[in-house]
Amino acid sequence: MAPPSVTGFVWIGLLAAGVIAQQGELITDDTYFYGQVPATYPTPQIEDNGPWGEAVSRARALVSEMTLDEKVLLTGGGPTTTGCNGFIPGIERLGFPGLCLQDAGQGLRNTDYVSSFPAGMHVGASWNKRLAHARASALGKEARTKGVNVLLGPAIGPLGRVVRGGRNWEAFSIDPYLTGRLVYETVMGVQANGVITSTKHLVAQEQETHRRPTLEGPFQEAVSSNVDDKTMHELYLWPFYDAVRAGTGNVMCSYQRINNTYGCQNSAAQNGLLKGQLGFQASNAGLDVAMPSGALFWAGNLTQAVNNGSVALERLDDMVTRTLASWFHMGQDQDYPTPGYGIPRSLDTPHEVVDARSKCAKPVLFQGAVEGHVLVKNQNNALPLKSEEMKLISIFGYAAPAPKVNNILGFWRYGAQATNGTVARLGFGGPNNLTAPPIAVNGSIIGGGGSGATSQSLFSSPYDALVAQAYEDDTTLFYDFESGTPAVNPTSDACIIFGNVWASEGYDRVSLQDEYTDNLINHVAANCSNTIVVFQNAGTRLVDAFADHPNVTAIIFAHLGGQDGSKALVSLLYGKSVFSGKLPYTVAHAEADYGRAVGPDVTRYADGGRFSRYPQSDFTEGVFVDYRHFDAENIEPRYEFGFGLSYTTFDYNNLDISITDGDHDDLPSGPVVEGGQADLWDELVTVTADITNTGDFEGMEVAQLYLGIPGENTPVRQLRGFEKPLIAPGETVNVEFTLTRRDLSSWDVVAQKWRLQSGEYTVYVGRSSRDLPLQSTFTI
Repeated sequence: MAPPSVTGFVWIGLLAAGVIAQQGELITDDTYFYGQVPATYPTPQIEDNGPWGEAVSRARALVSEMTLDEKVLLTGGGPTTTGCNGFIPGIERLGFPGLCLQDAGQGLRNTDYVSSFPAGMHVGASWNKRLAHARASALGKEARTKGVNVLLGPAIGPLGRVVRGGRNWEAFSIDPYLTGRLVYETVMGVQANGVITSTKHLVAQEQETHRRPTLEGPFQEAVSSNVDDKTMHELYLWPFYDAVRAGTGNVMCSYQRINNTYGCQNSAAQNGLLKGQLGFQASNAGLDVAMPSGALFWAGNLTQAVNNGSVALERLDDMVTRTLASWFHMGQDQDYPTPGYGIPRSLDTPHEVVDARSKCAKPVLFQGAVEGHVLVKNQNNALPLKSEEMKLISIFGYAAPAPKVNNILGFWRYGAQATNGTVARLGFGGPNNLTAPPIAVNGSIIGGGGSGATSQSLFSSPYDALVAQAYEDDTTLFYDFESGTPAVNPTSDACIIFGNVWASEGYDRVSLQDEYTDNLINHVAANCSNTIVVFQNAGTRLVDAFADHPNVTAIIFAHLGGQDGSKALVSLLYGKSVFSGKLPYTVAHAEADYGRAVGPDVTRYADGGRFSRYPQSDFTEGVFVDYRHFDAENIEPRYEFGFGLSYTTFDYNNLDISITDGDHDDLPSGPVVEGGQADLWDELVTVTADITNTGDFEGMEVAQLYLGIPGENTPVRQLRGFEKPLIAPGETVNVEFTLTRRDLSSWDVVAQKWRLQSGEYTVYVGRSSRDLPLQSTFTI
């Protein structure tokens, strides 16, 4: 399949247009931007060969029996008697029952009898591909049991460019490679149950502010993410290659504009990139299907457009064929639950109990929660706690107890029980005048807010889990969850403070820290020599206000561990489990260290300016985000990307590199298959290293491989491999990393292909992006 042409120079020019043209007359008409994004037509037709061949043939046969009105019916959401977030109507006479589309990536939202899995960022912090697959498999099984045809996740956009982004917690990591490997496993795990994944959001939706058109004074359009061609491919599009290669049955387009054309209308993104370069075969939410309502977007206009010839019947047939092909390909035409069978329309009226939970998922829920915790400070081996020495533990902080309400309806459906639920609900509408709370003061959180929120059938708080442990150990517990300056018993063997970081769909965070929690920590630390700080964080949290306090002995980023998060935390605190998580982002000393992308680009109409009606977000930093930025600018972070402590220690030795005898031509030449040109996935280099557990605990180590790719304007090093073996004390294991053509390549904006670089590559292997004891080179 020959991909449609997308001119790299055009995409580069768009970025310049957004930056340079900030002065001049007010732009009042969208025609100003016409021609900036290359029109990429025709839409590539879905092919009836390869893995999807049989499904496509069956879908085409079914489409051939449909009337025009029936075809149009399948291109948008319609009415339903279920509680599904979206529903594609069925065609009874043809045996098509319809499709139930349901949020989201941490578990099914706004329904009962389901599990709360760890959030995407928590999975990213685990750095565990096997665990990501197991979580996805369990989640997919629950979705199938409930009659969900399309799971509206996983999220890999936002990637995390805006550090204060409101939805970063839904995705895995700011690093495209780490995200790519984990989304591959997630798609495979969910779809093994016959449930279609809707990987989202294509592409570069990196801030919530201005994500939708708003009325603030005169009308404002949604923000435009102005991204150059190289950055698009090497950062934001990168994990979509992995999702498509895994066979994701659906891709959801983004709310905002991409280079000044809306993502769901952007032919360059959807035809050129997704269906052309990536070889995507299934349905594309936005261009093929409008949600939640087709009538809302095009009503009878699509039928009229086909009748008058402005939309070709062949294009409509392809839209419907793609949707039905996913249905056939996942086997949903055979022995699949009725769409929305277990998603009641109203939870407060009588309905059938459909319990999707399984005992088989319990080990996955627990281990998933364990491995996403990251220990970043452990002064004088303050942890693990020893039960026999814990006579008194004092507990402080608003995030220690459970919220006072965990009940159906209300703010529960948005995951906002512990915070300002009104703001969380209004955030879906996209207003830009909301003041987002930095913390959730009404209790513990196990997820963020919005469509990615989890339905909490069970909630165990840190306080609950500590009470259970204290009962076994005869430990006295004192606590104060209300005061910012609590009394502290000086005989406390440990003081544990629980804070959180709140984030939600619809608005971005106001800061990377909050003064109230910082002051609480410093107050307790001034009166307790063994102060342990735990954050349930839906995003990056700065800690310089207290990290160097001599009485702050341990700091834990607990992230969002789902229903077993607190149980896992106590297991880690007492050494029953061993920390193995690593940061999937960088923790800086100060917000300014992140550069211009720390916060969203905000355009207030009242402030004036040429683009006051058309907000612009220029990605001028290019590929230099997070650790790439810190390395390029030689900025010392507080805790670097990939960092995390354990109760044991590991040594690295014996780095070895071997180059295969395969094709080392500069440019790939293979056919376009799902995931791009086939030879992008050829393994060209193998790297091995030995890791020895030199400590006293059995534990898992995340061995990380970074690659220095030759060429101009490239990062110092980029993650290109990770493995997580379990190693016993005194044991040595050999880990192997394979590097594909894509791993070794940079995007060539002229050739519009991934170019294998000629020259010397540097391989680094170690514990984090800055702790890399093994280093060597090879030449291609």
